[in-house]
Amino acid sequence: MSVKSNDNGRAFEYVFINVLKSEIEKKRPVCISEDEHYIASQNAWNNISGNIQQKLITASNAVIIKLFELEPNMIKGAGTIELNIQPDTQGRLGDVRDIVVKNSSTQWEIGFSMKHNHFAVKHSRLSHKLDFGKEWYNIPCGQTYWNSVRPIFEKLKELKNDRKEWNALPDKIGSVYKPLLNAFMTEVKHAVSRDPNVPRKMVEYLLGIYDFWKMISLDAEKETELVAFNMHDKLGKNSTVVIPITELPTSIIGVGYDPDHSDNTVIMSFNKGWSFSFRIHNASTICEPSLKFDIQIIGMPTSLLTIVCNW
Repeated sequence: MSVKSNDNGRAFEYVFINVLKSEIEKKRPVCISEDEHYIASQNAWNNISGNIQQKLITASNAVIIKLFELEPNMIKGAGTIELNIQPDTQGRLGDVRDIVVKNSSTQWEIGFSMKHNHFAVKHSRLSHKLDFGKEWYNIPCGQTYWNSVRPIFEKLKELKNDRKEWNALPDKIGSVYKPLLNAFMTEVKHAVSRDPNVPRKMVEYLLGIYDFWKMISLDAEKETELVAFNMHDKLGKNSTVVIPITELPTSIIGVGYDPDHSDNTVIMSFNKGWSFSFRIHNASTICEPSLKFDIQIIGMPTSLLTIVCNW
C-alpha cells in the first residue's frame, strides 16, 4: 500500500470516528480514546488535501442515519459509548476492525473496517521464514513446499545483501512469482485434502474472527457502501432490520491463475459464493526474501447485506 493510500485510509478512520462521536453525543454520553493510534490517524488527516478531506467528511455523514437504524444500540440504552481506533497489529491476530464501538456496561460492541476506494482484505506475505499454512489455517506447510520455495528465497536473500534492486532480475515472473504461486497453490490443495475445515478457516483468516461492518468510500461513484459481515450473528442487535447470517464455505471449488493476470495473480473460489484474488508483488525496491499478497474479495454470497448510501 502506498503512503498516500495509507494516509487516506487512516484519515477516513479519523473523520468517521469523530462524525460518530458528534452524532452519538446528541443522544447519549460518548467518549473517544485519544491514544497513539488515534493521533496517528489524526496526523494522516492533517497530511491529506482539503479536497480529499471534504469527500471523506461527506462519505462519513452519508451513512449515519442508516447506521443508527441498523445499530440502534449506538444511540439507545444506558451507559457510555466508547470509541477507539485499533492498531494495525490486530489484523495479524484475526481482528480486521479498524474502529470499535462498545458499551462496557452492557458488554455490547461492533466494529468497522474502513476502506477508501478499494476492497482489499489483507496484505499477507510469503517469506523465507513465514509459515502461511500455520498462520492462515493452523496446518504447518509441508516439506515439499519448503523445498520448492527455499532456493528462491535464498537467492533473494543474496540479492538483498548485495543491495540489488528487483529490476536486476532478468525474469522476475518466471524465477520468483510463478514458482512461489505454484508452491502456494499446491500447498493449499494439500492442506484441504488433509482437513475439510481449511476452506472455512481460510476465509475466517481473510475476513477476521469478529463480525464487522465494512465501510467503503467510493469517490468516483459518490457513494459509501456498508457491507455486513455477520458470521456470528453479532450485528444489528435490537434493529428492525434483519441482518442475514454470513455463511462460511465448506469446500474449495477451484484454485488457478487469473486468466487476465496470469503473471502474478491466483484466483481461489469457494462454495457459498466466495472468491478471492491473490496478487503477489514485491513491496520494496530492493530485493528481499519476502513478497506481499494484495488479497481482494471478487465474489461474495448473494445473502450478504450491502447498503449503498449516495452522496
